[in-house]
Amino acid sequence: MPSRSQYALMSTKDKNTVLFISSISAVVFFDFLIYLYIADIVSAAFFPIDTDPNVAKLQGLGLFVVGYLARPFGGILFGRYGDIIGRKPTLLFSILVTACSLLAMAALPTYAQWGVIAPILFILLRIIQGMAFGLYVPLSWVFVAEHVPRQYLSVACSYVTASFLVGVLFSNAFFMWLSSFMTSVQLADYGWRLPFLVAAVLSFLPLAFWRLVGETPFFLALDKPKLGKAARQPLTMLFKRCKHSIFVGMVLTLVISSVTSVIVLLLPDLIELNFTLDSDLFGFSHSLGIVFMIIGCIFYGMISNHENFGKILVIGSTLLIAQILAFFYHLQAGGDYILIMYALLGFCSGIVGMVPAILVQLFPTNVRLTGIAFCYNITYGVVGVLIPFGLGYATTLISFSPALYIVFIGFIGIIMGMYFYNLPEFKKIDHVVT
Repeated sequence: MPSRSQYALMSTKDKNTVLFISSISAVVFFDFLIYLYIADIVSAAFFPIDTDPNVAKLQGLGLFVVGYLARPFGGILFGRYGDIIGRKPTLLFSILVTACSLLAMAALPTYAQWGVIAPILFILLRIIQGMAFGLYVPLSWVFVAEHVPRQYLSVACSYVTASFLVGVLFSNAFFMWLSSFMTSVQLADYGWRLPFLVAAVLSFLPLAFWRLVGETPFFLALDKPKLGKAARQPLTMLFKRCKHSIFVGMVLTLVISSVTSVIVLLLPDLIELNFTLDSDLFGFSHSLGIVFMIIGCIFYGMISNHENFGKILVIGSTLLIAQILAFFYHLQAGGDYILIMYALLGFCSGIVGMVPAILVQLFPTNVRLTGIAFCYNITYGVVGVLIPFGLGYATTLISFSPALYIVFIGFIGIIMGMYFYNLPEFKKIDHVVT
């Protein structure tokens, strides 16, 4: 007989928790991505001014990549503490570390003031921020999943995923405002500090509502004395008992990271390599695509659950394949309807919103955060470093390379959907390993 919690309604406290985590998620993604928009300016501030422009650009991108490389260390090293001491204190730790690192970046002396010490300190702060980000993302999904009733699991996680995209829009809008508000000289002199300062303040704001959020019921229900060693060493138990879940989790994360990286971050630059479009219209189209991706995340989250996940993933992946091919054929034909095509592509890319709910259910409660942090950050670290360079080079040779890569990822989504469709049932979300 099903448990009462399986069919319980979402309480006001549950809704407030989802809203709280979603708002933090938007801010955290803004915090991590805002550097990407000012990479060249920051690079000029922290490296010698006589550096070759191409080298300076690589230095700026390198500082962004450092954040990606740091994510697995933060997720794995600190994620395990979320399974040992609790989700709420770990969440507080990730928020405080993010805010403090951003505040330190805003106040950091430049190369002209401190010499080589300045870039070393900035790199160190980027590593710390990347580690906190790698911890926060899987923790946000786990936190809402362990608060809401099971039938709301998918939609709650999709709201959090959609909020990450809100952070992307916010960072884009903030940079456009900053560029129009300040001259290039002002940005290079002191304006580059403003995004970090704003990001730090926004990171501290959620703490005003901290008392309204409680520890997750799932973690509170863990019988730690009975679990013994399993409660103290989640990383060991993860590799001992959950090898299959790790593999499946990494494949699902490949789908999330690839679709997000290519469609949200890389596609505008990749398209400009081979196609000529009106820059203002194209910029608006890209933002519109992200808006519809937010809508798509929530839509797929609402219609999917643990019973029909496989079927929805197969259908959604098939639609994504069809739309990315149609999108690039449309670009080749002139791109007259770029607004509509970008909106449809964004909506179809919203399949990523349904995946985190399955990641949460792959792992037992006492190793859940450790498992998701490992799968998500290792895979995302590899994709975040290799795909921009690999796909960038491939696109100079074949203009359809981004589409072909997303088609490949779409087929992986279809295969995983068929796997879950034939899977009899997930284990109970509150099970543990000993």
